[in-house]
Amino acid sequence: MSALLRTDIPGARRVVVKVGSSSISGENAHKIGPIVDALSVAHARGTEVVLVSSGAIATGMPFLALDERPSDLATQQAAAAVGQNMLIYRYQEALRPFGIVAGQVLLTAGDLENSTHRSNARRAMERLLGLRILPIVNENDTVATHEIRFGDNDRLAALVAQLIGADALVLLSDIECLYTRPPGEPGARPITDVEVGDDLRGYEFGSVVVNSVGTGGAATKASAARLAATAGVGVLVTSADLVGPALDGAPVGTWFHPDPAPRPTSMTGSVRAVDRLKG
Repeated sequence: MSALLRTDIPGARRVVVKVGSSSISGENAHKIGPIVDALSVAHARGTEVVLVSSGAIATGMPFLALDERPSDLATQQAAAAVGQNMLIYRYQEALRPFGIVAGQVLLTAGDLENSTHRSNARRAMERLLGLRILPIVNENDTVATHEIRFGDNDRLAALVAQLIGADALVLLSDIECLYTRPPGEPGARPITDVEVGDDLRGYEFGSVVVNSVGTGGAATKASAARLAATAGVGVLVTSADLVGPALDGAPVGTWFHPDPAPRPTSMTGSVRAVDRLKG
């Protein structure tokens, strides 16, 4: 069987889509609607869709009268507890016209390192998908600690895609594709395809960006994409504004070709391996 191509995404059996905090919170909260519209189209044609969504802390901040992301763990946990509830409510309201029910799945890095917890998570998501429920996955910020966090939801999305045997992973960003260096700098060139084994060390993706609402950046997306592709999952990195064309197989974003002969890896190793892939 040939490796999945970008144009094959509409016919994929199972797709994981990841959206970041900055794309769905604050002044961009209205973008939940268009994202859900695109997911519903994929769902209607029979694709099993899993959404990995950041945004719990960012969504909860206004309800705690916070102007910026809290730095202490306890306040982050409090904001997440409030925000996760509101976030799922907003998604469910957007899904309601399409007759789609959301199912909340909260995970920690420890869950995926523990074989029993990992098996339970896989079984629960398999059953949700079998019932045509749309699982919405996030890190369980209310119980995660600094020492055992995924660090960013790009990593979580790559691990979820591997956990459930997804065909494709779509990592939504604030820019249309990855560039050879920050897109505002002279000489920056768009990267359309990354083949298996391509050396990315010459590209200047930059360090992890920590902004007022979330964590992430081009470097985390590149490393998470490489991790998932190594496990046999095709990965597309593109803008949240292009989620519809992305799921329709349009020539957008940066496509990481999946390894046609993926090497078996343990989930425990994958949880820790992403940091070694950055750069």
